Amino acid sequence: MPSFDIVSEVDLHEVANAVDQTNREIGTRYDFKGTDSSVTQAEGDLTLRSESDFQIRQIQDILYKKMAKRGIDIAALDTGKVQASGKKVSLDITVRQGIDQDTARKIIKLIKECKIKVQSSIQGDKVRVTGKKRDDLQAAISAIRDSSLDLPLQYINFRD
Repeated sequence: MPSFDIVSEVDLHEVANAVDQTNREIGTRYDFKGTDSSVTQAEGDLTLRSESDFQIRQIQDILYKKMAKRGIDIAALDTGKVQASGKKVSLDITVRQGIDQDTARKIIKLIKECKIKVQSSIQGDKVRVTGKKRDDLQAAISAIRDSSLDLPLQYINFRD
């Protein structure tokens, strides 16, 4: 039976490259000269540090542009609140990996509402969709793409 998997993955190596490019640009820009501004990455967590809220927003804008150039969907980023402590300001950004249970249930419910002859099941942090016809699977993909989920999805392991 044909099947495919729905996942939400971000290439952390590309994120690391975008962080590195952002730090290089911060080091060369005149408006950041003499400030202790930087972006650090620990696995899927990014921390932006600077001296003012305005500079944090500038760094965030630079980072998002670098990520967009590298093909990383900005919707996969979960931005926290700006935190001030003394003369330093920081912002935490989390890179979301995988599909959480609530979103997976929404996807399955969406597929069932379309009355397409496919079966879907949650398998960890991905959703597997199987059906008898390839056309039904492609209709399921187009129905999910047309929905307004706040998570970037990829469709992998398409098998006949």
